[in-house]
Amino acid sequence: MSGKRSIFEEVTEDTPKATAQPGLIDRGRGGARRAIRAWLMVLFALVVVMIAVGGLTRLTDSGLSITEWRPVTGAIPPTSAADWEAEFDKYRQIDQWRIQNQWMELADFKEIYWWEWGHRQLGRVIGLVWALGFLGFLAARQIPAGWTGRLLLPGLLGGLQGAVGWWMVASGVTQGEGMTSVASYRLAVHLGLAFVILGFLGWYVLLLGRTERDLMQARRAKEAKLFSLGTGLMHFAFLQILLGALVAGIDAGRSFTDWPLMGGQILPPDALILEPAWRNFFENPGLVQWIHRVSGYLLLIFGIVAWMRGRHSAHARTRFAFNAVFAALSLQILVGIATVIYAAPWQVAIVHQLIAVLLWSLILRARFLSAYPVSTSLRDVPK
Repeated sequence: MSGKRSIFEEVTEDTPKATAQPGLIDRGRGGARRAIRAWLMVLFALVVVMIAVGGLTRLTDSGLSITEWRPVTGAIPPTSAADWEAEFDKYRQIDQWRIQNQWMELADFKEIYWWEWGHRQLGRVIGLVWALGFLGFLAARQIPAGWTGRLLLPGLLGGLQGAVGWWMVASGVTQGEGMTSVASYRLAVHLGLAFVILGFLGWYVLLLGRTERDLMQARRAKEAKLFSLGTGLMHFAFLQILLGALVAGIDAGRSFTDWPLMGGQILPPDALILEPAWRNFFENPGLVQWIHRVSGYLLLIFGIVAWMRGRHSAHARTRFAFNAVFAALSLQILVGIATVIYAAPWQVAIVHQLIAVLLWSLILRARFLSAYPVSTSLRDVPK
């Protein structure tokens, strides 16, 4: 910096020019934002694949093929004929084989075993990718200020998810209790937690895509009512995902294949046949599917309200985000109807589950843009 100058001193072209100083908001706070964002995007993609593989594992009735929880040694599959026979013997001791799969030979068992092993192995890969990334950025001191706890959270939830996964499987690994599948309640918790992890990862990716200064400025233009609608839509969609897990857990999607009626009437027959009555809302296939259907209709109505409000946003990207949400929601309703009509074949059912992932992600993005809108020209504002 040059010394003091007299106010009467003549300024010439040789006088050094003062350089503009950048804002202080991001100084010392940036860290490796781009690299961390890329790492989180990889984790996001892996969790999406995990949800798909988990859905296929359920649809192929493969989830109970491995009857033990061995987080470390379980990574090594059977390598010899004796090892395969030992694994098959363990499976033949549980109710699913005794009641449902006595026809299976070793070759049939291997098919369902590989699905479950692949599902668990992918979980280990996700945990390893998170741990290497988190510890690497932490050791390099490249984590932005205030982000250590945020980046730790997905790892903690991932560890919890592994425990919940075994808690779910253990409900179906029974002898003499007549269980041929996992408990639908536990399946709902397992799937719900996967979407929670996906939600945090997606939100962090969106935040890291913009600088702290940009976020602070954008927050001043927050559209509070639209953000509230986006939040409500997110929660409603999450509820519908949990209801879908209850449907899947008891194969309720195959109980009635007519639409829009069920068994020729509005409320399915024998809707309250189980005792006590509350069990029907969770274990009666007809009533569970009916609840899922009605919730879907209500979600569509809520989605239309949010979409109509989103169309009047002052920001073009926010309007487009809510258009995308409505398009995905409409597609999901149509695929859901097709899933029912065709008695939930695995090809259609897995598409239904993946569109739920897409819808969830788009709702998160629309909600984010409501809170942190991207400024647009006044000429872009709808009349």
